Amino acid sequence: MTIASTRAQAVAEILWELKKADKLGTLTAIAGRAGFPAGPQGRTISACLKNVRRDWPHLQWWRAVADNGQLEADQESCLKAAGYGTSAISGGNYEVSSFTDQLMSWEVAEVVGAVEVAQD
Repeated sequence: MTIASTRAQAVAEILWELKKADKLGTLTAIAGRAGFPAGPQGRTISACLKNVRRDWPHLQWWRAVADNGQLEADQESCLKAAGYGTSAISGGNYEVSSFTDQLMSWEVAEVVGAVEVAQD
């Protein structure tokens, strides 16, 4: 297994976490959680997401958003279809409405998961 496929597998698992939590994640946070740097201007994570989109098309790749909340055109339509609010910004671009409220907080999720395991 190559480094690229190992990274793509890790990112796929994180996208699954985001789907289950109905949350979004920034490119930098997803890369960090997967154990690698996002790369210059997010190129490493972006290349990894292209592999995920190709190999696991059923995963909600659009949950991985730029660190500033700005969206690609096809990403904006997917988010709207899923019920997320988006806002038009300059240049015909879009961003996620209430961006920080939509982001996954893995620290909180891990604490909740630990409590659930302890209660079982």
